[in-house]
Amino acid sequence: MIAALKLLRVLVHAVAGWFTVVFAFPRLGPSAREARVQAWSLEMLRILGVRLRVQGHPAAQGPVLLVANHISWLDIMVLHAARYCRFVSKADIQRWPLVGTMATGAGTLYIQREKRRDALRVVHSMAQSLKAGDVVAVFPEGTTGEGTTLLPFHGNLIQAALAAEAPVQPLGLRYVDAASGQPSFAARYIQQDTLIGSAWRLLSSPPIEAVAVFGEPHGAEGRDRRQWAHDLQAQVEALRRA
Repeated sequence: MIAALKLLRVLVHAVAGWFTVVFAFPRLGPSAREARVQAWSLEMLRILGVRLRVQGHPAAQGPVLLVANHISWLDIMVLHAARYCRFVSKADIQRWPLVGTMATGAGTLYIQREKRRDALRVVHSMAQSLKAGDVVAVFPEGTTGEGTTLLPFHGNLIQAALAAEAPVQPLGLRYVDAASGQPSFAARYIQQDTLIGSAWRLLSSPPIEAVAVFGEPHGAEGRDRRQWAHDLQAQVEALRRA
């Protein structure tokens, strides 16, 4: 019963977000839209029973490429709640009812992962966004992991930071039980999980805490994208265990 009530509140809040994007965003400037996205994300986390704990210091302003590990569909809301950013997400999301409209309104950049050449287009768009002073976020694993280890980081999207001569800020994410502090898999979303099943598991679970640990932004310092991605993986691994 509690989970069903939570689900109803989630749907109401999602529809309210859709109306904000469609009807209010056209009249708002970038800063106001970013503030609305962050406030909406914080409220959605509260409705879902997810507390947010931020460690370290999110970049005060761009250009910055934010690089994080990927555990769940919830990661995007956690990052938006901690610090507004433009995400790079798979193109399928753009076609999702309700969610696609909100993601596009929040400034998402879309990539068709099955088309290798599309990465070049997205890297160019990311570089332009960084040069404009944005904070752009990517998940270099390319997919969600099971939360205990990291998948290899791909360097393709790191090229955008090199092209824009922008710093990269590593970020480690983890989810823990709010009462005990032990690792929680309530928000996990991996291959055998469905979005509906994952969301229902979260709604049915005791409160959890999303821990976002920000590292220090740094430049390439002569590294190519592969070496930089390798070093970033080690830094994200250390941060998510901090």
